[in-house]
Amino acid sequence: MKEEERKSAPLYEMLECYKAEGKISFHVPGHKNGHAYRMDQRSAGLLDEVMRADITEISGSDDLHHPEGVILEAQRLAVDCFGAEESFFLVGGSTAGNLALILTVCAEPGAVLLVQRNVHKSVIHGLMLAGARAVFLDPLLDESSGLAVAPPEETVRKALAAWPEAAGLLVTMPNYYGMGSDLAPLARACHDSGVPLLVDEAHGAHYGQHPELPTGALSCGADGVVQSTHKMLAAMTMGAMLHVQGPRLDRALLRQRLAMVQSSSPSYPVMASLDLARRLLHTRRADAFTAGLAAVETLQRGLAELPRFAALRPQAPQRHTGGGGAETSAPRVSARRSTDAAYSTQDPFKVVIYDAAGVLSGFELQAQLERKGCVPEMSDERHVVLLFSLGSRTEDAVSLLAALREIDRECPPGPFPSASVHVSTWNNFEHSPLSAPVHFSLRPVREEETERIKLEKSEGRVAAEMVIPYPPGIPLLYPGEVITGEISCRLRSLVEAGAKFQSVSDPILQTIKVYITTQAEV
Repeated sequence: MKEEERKSAPLYEMLECYKAEGKISFHVPGHKNGHAYRMDQRSAGLLDEVMRADITEISGSDDLHHPEGVILEAQRLAVDCFGAEESFFLVGGSTAGNLALILTVCAEPGAVLLVQRNVHKSVIHGLMLAGARAVFLDPLLDESSGLAVAPPEETVRKALAAWPEAAGLLVTMPNYYGMGSDLAPLARACHDSGVPLLVDEAHGAHYGQHPELPTGALSCGADGVVQSTHKMLAAMTMGAMLHVQGPRLDRALLRQRLAMVQSSSPSYPVMASLDLARRLLHTRRADAFTAGLAAVETLQRGLAELPRFAALRPQAPQRHTGGGGAETSAPRVSARRSTDAAYSTQDPFKVVIYDAAGVLSGFELQAQLERKGCVPEMSDERHVVLLFSLGSRTEDAVSLLAALREIDRECPPGPFPSASVHVSTWNNFEHSPLSAPVHFSLRPVREEETERIKLEKSEGRVAAEMVIPYPPGIPLLYPGEVITGEISCRLRSLVEAGAKFQSVSDPILQTIKVYITTQAEV
C-alpha cells in the first residue's frame, strides 16, 4: 500500500466534509447535528463537536453491515496496518467481537469449544448465546507473581485429542496485567487438528507495532483476533476491531453474526475514531510509541531508586519480531521471553507494581494513589496495574513517582516484611488441566430453585449465580458450578481485601445464591 493511502482516513474525512457542508438534517439522530444542545449553554463545547459528526446511514456515509464506500476503505486500510486478511470495525468493544467469533465457530447448540479457564465475561455470554459446551483449560501459573497466563501447548493437544469434535480454541493474550507467552505453539496445535485459534487480544492492539512490544496474535498464526483499539491505541471508548486470516473461519457467517450482535445504527464518531487511530499508527509506525515508552522508562528508572515498590517482570531476555519485522532484542523496558516459562512476555505499557514491604495491599495502594491524583487501571489483593500508552507523557511518570515517594513516607514499612497472600481477581482454575464439558444456555435461574446462604458456608454447594470480580471481569464462578473450598476461600479473601463484584445478588458478597438441591439442572 502506498504511503499516501496510509495517510488518508476516509471515514473521518467524510464526517469532516459533512460538518463543513452544513446540510439540514431531516434524519436521525434527534439532536439534529447538535442543535438541540446549543440552546443550553451548559452543553456547549466538546459535546457540540461530537454531535455534529454523529450521523446515520445517509447518502455517502456507507453502511457498517454492508460496507461499499468509506467504511469499506477504512477497513481495507486497517487490514494493511494490522496485517490481517480482513478487518471489521466494532462499535460494541471487544465484547461484540468475542460474541461474533463464538457464534460463528459454535454454529449449532451443543458445539464444543475449548476455552481458557480465566476468560472475560463476554466469552461466557457468547457461550450462553451459542448454547455451547465449554471444555475449560487451566492456564499455567507464574510462580513468582501467583498470576495465571495461558494454557500450555501440552494441555491444548490433550484437549484436542480428547475432544476431536471441538470447534476451536479460545484464549486470552495478553492478560489484564500485560503478561503473555508464545501463541505460535497453540496455533500449530489447533491447525494440526484443523480448527481455528481465536484470541481475545483486547489489551494487545498495539502488539507487533514496535521492536520493544511483544509479537501480535496474527503474526503467531491466530485465525480470529479481537482487539480493543480504545484500550491501548487512540480510539474512543467502545471502538474495537476484529481481524481474521486463513481458511478456518466462515467469513460469510461471521459477517452475519456481527450484524446480529452489533447495533444497526452504529456510532459514526466511534467508527471515525477507529479510522483516526489506525491512521496515527499507520503513518507514524514505531515513532507513535516514542513518548509513551520514554514515560515508562522514566518510571522504571525511578522505581529502581524506590525499591519499596517492585514491578513484575519475566526472568529471561526476550527476542521477538517488532514493528519493523526483524527479530530484535528489547533492552530498554521489560518485554521479556523464556522458552519454558508460563510468563515470557510483558507489555512495557502495563507496569504492574506492588508493595514489596507487604504493608499495603493492592487495593490500599490504589486508594492511596487515587488520593494523590494518580488513577490506576485496576488492582487486586497484591498488585496495582498502571496503564501507559502512546498518549502518555514523561511528566505523568514524574507525578506518579512523586506520589509513590509520598506514600512511602506516610506508610512506612515495619521491621519485618509481612507475608503477602496472592489473591488475584484474574485467577480462576482448579488442579485438573481439563474440565468436563460445561453446558451453557440462556435458561434463566428460577428463584424457587435457589436460596441465599452465608459465603463461609458455601463449600460443596452449587452456585446459582455468576460471581465476577471487576475489574477485570473474569468470572470466578458460573451458575451450575460446584463451589470448592479453594474458590470459597479465594472469594472470602477478595471480600476482605475490598474487591468489587458484578452479577451477584449481594454486591458485597456476604451471601451467595446457590441451588436448593445439591445438583443444578443444566
